[in-house]
Amino acid sequence: MKKTLLVFISLTPLLYLVYSVQNANDPIKYIYTFTGLSSMGFLFASLCISPLKKIYNLMVYRKTLGLFALFYAFLHFANFFVLDAQFDISFVLKETLDKPFIYLGMVAFLIFVFMGFTSTKKLFAKYNKWHKLVYIALILVVIHENMAQKVMGILEYFFIAFAIVLVGYRIYFQKSKILHF
Repeated sequence: MKKTLLVFISLTPLLYLVYSVQNANDPIKYIYTFTGLSSMGFLFASLCISPLKKIYNLMVYRKTLGLFALFYAFLHFANFFVLDAQFDISFVLKETLDKPFIYLGMVAFLIFVFMGFTSTKKLFAKYNKWHKLVYIALILVVIHENMAQKVMGILEYFFIAFAIVLVGYRIYFQKSKILHF
């Protein structure tokens, strides 16, 4: 029941996007921003669960939040491929190779896709160690978002700080796990 509620809550950004994009001056840019920030929000939320697991029992929601990060990242990519590039693969390749922030976003998206496909119980057991790539994806996503902005604002600094805290926690946790073998 709680997971179903989480799914409905996680779909509310999509409903808001459908409603609000009609009033946007530049719908393609608006969709980029909205889906990108939504994906980052779900990624941050899913990665916050591990540090909080000793206080709150939220581990059962981590996968759902991670899959919604993938879902909104897919919408972000679909906006690029369908609306911006209009299915022109040569345009996609040219933009990806010419603009480093797009390249970084593509690499992060591929990591998300891999993690999404290997998130089933059977495949997760086999690829569990590879799921630590999510921290690489987090770094790439934060760099991607910062490079896409013309001017860094408080939100971009917040993303950088939050990513440093999450990656730092993970490194510290891994290090202490190894030392206390």
